[in-house]
Amino acid sequence: MTAFTAAVFTTLALWLWTGPDIAVARLRRMTSPERSFPWQSLRRLAARPSPARRADAWRRATIELCQSLTAELTAGRTPGEALTRALEAVDFPDADAMRPVAAAARDGGDVSSALAAVAPAQGGEGLRRLAACWEVSVTAGAGLAALVERVGGTLRAAQVHRQDVAAQLAGPRTTARMLAALPALGLLMAATLDMHPLDFLFGSLPGLACLMAGIALDACGLWWTHRMALRAQAS
Repeated sequence: MTAFTAAVFTTLALWLWTGPDIAVARLRRMTSPERSFPWQSLRRLAARPSPARRADAWRRATIELCQSLTAELTAGRTPGEALTRALEAVDFPDADAMRPVAAAARDGGDVSSALAAVAPAQGGEGLRRLAACWEVSVTAGAGLAALVERVGGTLRAAQVHRQDVAAQLAGPRTTARMLAALPALGLLMAATLDMHPLDFLFGSLPGLACLMAGIALDACGLWWTHRMALRAQAS
């Protein structure tokens, strides 16, 4: 019975890992009258991008915006027209959030305030720098193209540095995840050898104590590794 339970959990984990694509499942739900199941909602929640990935997407979009804006300004277009065309050429993570900026650029509004307002807390430092450049260009009459080009160069250098740090941290992160999964692999191997590890863990007080202590230590190890990786990326 214990081996059967372990096999069922292993099959369920493999199905969640190699299941149908999220886009295909969403299309099936839209075209099928059947009701969605609870686990489909859980998978949709799991498919949402993490804050780190969303911040990285905003940084990449800001770099593209600076490049497009520099090209449009160099071509001789006015700042408002150049920003409008540059916004249309960039695929932002949240296109609706950039509508106030496009409206301000098109109607001659306060572009600097609009850029600062739509900049997200994580990943929006490039937009805030761009807002400062726009403010300096309007108040002091400095060349906007040169300022935007400098901001774009700084953002590209910072992005390269983050990618380098992430590549160096990929190995330690993978090792930490593998070590965290080793207890589950040990339980599976013990179950296949008919050693009944789950009966001990769930059927006795010492087993429950060992289980809780193991889960706590495993979670603390993953949290500490993630915390160190975040500190290394922020430095």
